[in-house]
Amino acid sequence: MNLRYFKNMVPAAAILLGTGLSSCTGDLDVTPIDPSSTMTPSEPELFTKCYATMALAGNYGGDGQGAPDPNYVCDINRLDGGTTGFVRQLWNANELTTDEAICSWGDPGIPEFNYNTWGDSHPMLEGFYNRLYTSISFCNHYLDVCNGVDATRTAEVRFLRALFYYHLMDCYGNVPFATELMSTSPEQIQRADLFKWIESELLEVKDQMQTPTVRISSDTGYGRADQDAANMLLARLYLNAEIYTGTAHWNEAKEYAEKVINGPHKLWSGTKNGWSAYEMLFMGDNGENGSSVEAVLPLLGDGQKTTSYGTSMFLMSSCWSKDMDENGDFGMVEKFWNGNRARHQLILKFFPNDDAPAVNMKNMASAASDDRALFFGIDRTVSASTPSEFESGFSVGKFRNTYSDGSTPHSTIFPDADYFLMRSAEAYLIAAEADARLNGGTTTSTGTNYINALRQRAHAVTVSSYSLNQILDERSRELYFEGFRRTDLIRYGYYGGQNSSQYVWEWKGGSESGASLPAYRNLFAIPASDMTANPNLKQNEGY
Repeated sequence: MNLRYFKNMVPAAAILLGTGLSSCTGDLDVTPIDPSSTMTPSEPELFTKCYATMALAGNYGGDGQGAPDPNYVCDINRLDGGTTGFVRQLWNANELTTDEAICSWGDPGIPEFNYNTWGDSHPMLEGFYNRLYTSISFCNHYLDVCNGVDATRTAEVRFLRALFYYHLMDCYGNVPFATELMSTSPEQIQRADLFKWIESELLEVKDQMQTPTVRISSDTGYGRADQDAANMLLARLYLNAEIYTGTAHWNEAKEYAEKVINGPHKLWSGTKNGWSAYEMLFMGDNGENGSSVEAVLPLLGDGQKTTSYGTSMFLMSSCWSKDMDENGDFGMVEKFWNGNRARHQLILKFFPNDDAPAVNMKNMASAASDDRALFFGIDRTVSASTPSEFESGFSVGKFRNTYSDGSTPHSTIFPDADYFLMRSAEAYLIAAEADARLNGGTTTSTGTNYINALRQRAHAVTVSSYSLNQILDERSRELYFEGFRRTDLIRYGYYGGQNSSQYVWEWKGGSESGASLPAYRNLFAIPASDMTANPNLKQNEGY
């Protein structure tokens, strides 16, 4: 099956559940209000729904097209059609709260992200929490009614459920846990126990998943998780194991990262029409231009068939303004949202002498001697000293809908770009960090080679070894604006807690010059709505 056309594959039985597991009824076998509806489950459509929840906000596209209610805007909590999207809120939670990104918008919840002042009623953190549990409900429903139909697809759905629980564990700590739809409130699982369950689940299903193969968007199976997706999630899990359980698993992190490195998903190194290999990873034709060799798990986009204000569109439009589109190569018209841009500390990763020039993106990358420095500085200040002004802080042009071969996108409103939720570059960075931690804090030749492979791809200078802090900086240079930064800073002890004051960034803790954060900020609050609904829950400390 080619998942690019999953927009219309949403059966009546795969209805969206409005909140987390605590308030699910678990009873999907009800008589439909519309007598023309069928409640007979369709395995292919239920299977597709488990993937579609990551790329689409709901059943009816970016604008709610085709919805029975003309006022319908979203499936979850009737918010903006992109606000509850998986990638959008994963990004907000893990980027706006860090040294990489800041947003000029005044939407409820955005300033609290910018200043690290969220509470238990934060609307976007509640939306992300509910999205994850809704997605788990899809998976649990599939496993209830379709288990045994296809062993490979069953394994994939179990992988997806483990992925959703991973993000809940990472962001919210001790959370409600259920592996089936239920009419009673689920019990709260301890973080370390959830780690063990995710680990066990991935180890059990990974060999039943598809054999790793490089695909392009026209290939059957493109967009489905294969064995390397499970290996990558295990590597992530082990990389952060000390945070989740108190016990480090560096050997395992390196082992599973190297399974990905040594598999078919290689670093993309091609160029086309003046576009660098790094740029091609984030363009409108990244499913066809060759860069999908790096895509371990892509979330599919199509400007006509999988429209959403989340996922790739959010990462493009929220970062761009019209003055950045000098050559008309953004790929979408009138979708300049003027919101997210870089904090000063991200620019310093590329310009450590604080000498970043006020130039366009091509010239910025040249000045940084690093293809990854995709920033726009004309008429911008390098510091985001005024968070509510888009021109305060360099703009980020990493994501665009342009086609590398000059072809015309399918739409000028919604992008075709797939979002590479997992790509092999992450495995190189995990293996290098684990190598350094196993070697007293400095890479051996093995870890050095992994970092240098990324830097050579970016035409950046290479060195003979890397310290842990240099690896952290390299993760930022390679993965910025891809939703990793909060977890990385926590793992290094630089987010909240005892060592928080060792690294501050502008507006950290609400202070323009930056301030330390208390340790409890390393977790988000369990939403107050679920605390009220589920008497089994205990709130995270500090909230």
